[in-house]
Amino acid sequence: MITHGTASKRTGTLVNRLLALGVPLSTAGGVDRPGIVHRLDAGTSGAMLVAKDDRAHLALGEMFRRHDIDRRYLALVRGHVEHDRFLIDAPLSRERARILVRAATGKKAATEIEVRERLARSTLVEARPRTGRTHQIRVHLSAVGHPVLGDRTYGGAGQDATRLGLVRPFLHSWRIAFDHPIAGERIEVEDPLPPDLAEVLNRARAEG
Repeated sequence: MITHGTASKRTGTLVNRLLALGVPLSTAGGVDRPGIVHRLDAGTSGAMLVAKDDRAHLALGEMFRRHDIDRRYLALVRGHVEHDRFLIDAPLSRERARILVRAATGKKAATEIEVRERLARSTLVEARPRTGRTHQIRVHLSAVGHPVLGDRTYGGAGQDATRLGLVRPFLHSWRIAFDHPIAGERIEVEDPLPPDLAEVLNRARAEG
């Protein structure tokens, strides 16, 4: 589902659904993006933050800029990831529709990776972005030779993805944690794998 409307797509978006439910949404993001503090890549599932008023929206936006919001993603990647934990620190820049690693000219981008489960032909990892660049997790994992399975843009398509029945990237925003910008209380939200990715993971576990 597209997060908000574009010039060519005005219906069937997350914003449309929220407005239809009568949810109050902030206006700080502009008329086309009410409530939207951040987005998920197309094809990525999981938890998102949406602001109901401008005060919360501006505060959450600042928290994102300071990297005070802890976001964790689950990704099934190609191959055997050697190290249990490591940091990918690689600047990124845009070239038309693609994002590329560019050490000299890119913007700073860093992603923490931790192996959750090693399988016969793939590895389940948790990715924690320290920065919030477009396509960051997908590009970083591809750059180290372990693209997200099902990701046609950054090298994760092909027989491995087809064999597992993947029709989208195996990337899921499973946890968001932060201090509420107004009340100050700790908020921790977790979203388990959706049925399609859970089924893919079971297939990957069954591979010999």
